[in-house]
Amino acid sequence: MLIPNRLSRLLLTLILPAAALGTLAGCAPLVVGGAAATTAVVATDRRTAGEQVEDRAIEMKVGAEMRKLLEERGRVNTVSYAGRVLLMGDVPTEQDKQQAEQLAAGVEKVTQVYNQLRVGDITPISVRTNDSWLSTKVTTTLINTKDVPTRTISISTERGIVYLMGRVTNAESERAGKAAATVSGVNKVVKLFEIVSPESLAPDSPAPQIQESSTPASGMQSDSDSADVQVMPVQ
Repeated sequence: MLIPNRLSRLLLTLILPAAALGTLAGCAPLVVGGAAATTAVVATDRRTAGEQVEDRAIEMKVGAEMRKLLEERGRVNTVSYAGRVLLMGDVPTEQDKQQAEQLAAGVEKVTQVYNQLRVGDITPISVRTNDSWLSTKVTTTLINTKDVPTRTISISTERGIVYLMGRVTNAESERAGKAAATVSGVNKVVKLFEIVSPESLAPDSPAPQIQESSTPASGMQSDSDSADVQVMPVQ
């Protein structure tokens, strides 16, 4: 009788953990399936692999130029999406702001510069920390918003102003802007999107065709003059 008892205990030892794992594994598809159902549209970055590599290189090169220009006299954050560069931060003088724009425009592969630099003292760390938190909240909001391609949207926040960059359709642009504008603490939403047609996003379609005009890096415009800059009212 001792052998069957030991055998029973051994079987229980093996079966119970397996059953527990089976239960957990059975739960997993519910969670993953739920996430997939609401975020299927946000699966990929719509930039090519080459564009993504180029954008990283642009950010590093522009950042290096900003450090040489300002040393420790200012603070510049750089974001690049498909060759379009967003400059945010603080510089001491208007001359520094213009020089920063020119240097960024001169970096290889840069096609456009959005100069959102502020002339003044460096923004306090408390404000910058809050900006990071706002970016997190906006990201979460967009993830939970139906038919918004979050993985192809870059979200940056500076002094409560949220900047959205990415390759989206007109409808996606509207949904993303409106959703970001509902986040508590956001002062303004600035959309710097490249607008593409829904047809161009089909799996076998050629590279997306940009529907809006863009200003080349050699002919910079301020954000208020550029046709592809849209400011959303905060709700």
